[in-house]
Amino acid sequence: MRSLGTAALAAATSVLLLGTAGVPAASAAPAPAASAAPLPAAPRLTRTVLADPAAGPAAGGRLPAGELYQGPGFDACTAPPLPTMQTWWDDSPYGAVGIYVSGSQRGCTQSRLTADWVAQSREMGWRFVPTHVGLQAPCSTNGSKPRHIDPARAAAQGQQEAAEAVVAMRALGFGDGSPVYLDIEAYPRGDSRCSQAVTDFAVGWTQALHAAGHLAGFYSSAESGIADLAAAARAGSSPLPDAVWYARWDDHANTTDGAGALNPELWTDHGRIHQHRGNVQESYGGNALTVDRDELDSLVG
Repeated sequence: MRSLGTAALAAATSVLLLGTAGVPAASAAPAPAASAAPLPAAPRLTRTVLADPAAGPAAGGRLPAGELYQGPGFDACTAPPLPTMQTWWDDSPYGAVGIYVSGSQRGCTQSRLTADWVAQSREMGWRFVPTHVGLQAPCSTNGSKPRHIDPARAAAQGQQEAAEAVVAMRALGFGDGSPVYLDIEAYPRGDSRCSQAVTDFAVGWTQALHAAGHLAGFYSSAESGIADLAAAARAGSSPLPDAVWYARWDDHANTTDGAGALNPELWTDHGRIHQHRGNVQESYGGNALTVDRDELDSLVG
């Protein structure tokens, strides 16, 4: 069910930290797209946004700051056409969409992803999960993303990637307080140096986003990046991301099942997204997309 919850996000000088920390969710190698029965449409609920609608856009013409969203969402490789966004808003159960805003290792071109596309989609009612795909874990075996974190410079590299993401977010019209989710794809665990580099990178990412007035998210597999970030949280590492987006394709549309190392205490205060099914073809109003299905109780833009 699509609904936005209320939350008081702190100003840029006092960034809100949700839960204990955050991690990205990366999934296993995608299988060929499979058709699936559309999810049942949910009754539309009144959405509560943080900004007073009468006040207009945030300073500088940007969109209101980050919000909390609870309900189903999807992510697709490229930003869908605006007519498709309208049809899916009207006919699908989804209310949030993942968009790849930046990063040197984004897998798809984003010719439609502009400030106008964001503004028009938001006017329809959509909320966003902005995502950055840059350097990957040093031990990653993902051949499509060959550029890796340098363990000796991981924190600094995380800060550099965050700076790149902030530029992209502002160009797309997102205001201060909006989250950006760092995409760290699945990697083999067991290499402590690799795990530490991912954690250091996430710390640098979070530091720089907070300094720029944004909130930090982290996407990865429940079995790799999320597990390492959870271990870092329990060990007291700080600052860690404000929200986590974990990939476990178990078809459980909630933010508790499949959370693995996060349970039971981490990122429980509106700080989780669960990617519960991947690479599925769905169609609404004759407009088909190949998507990953998500369930959100977390920060959106």
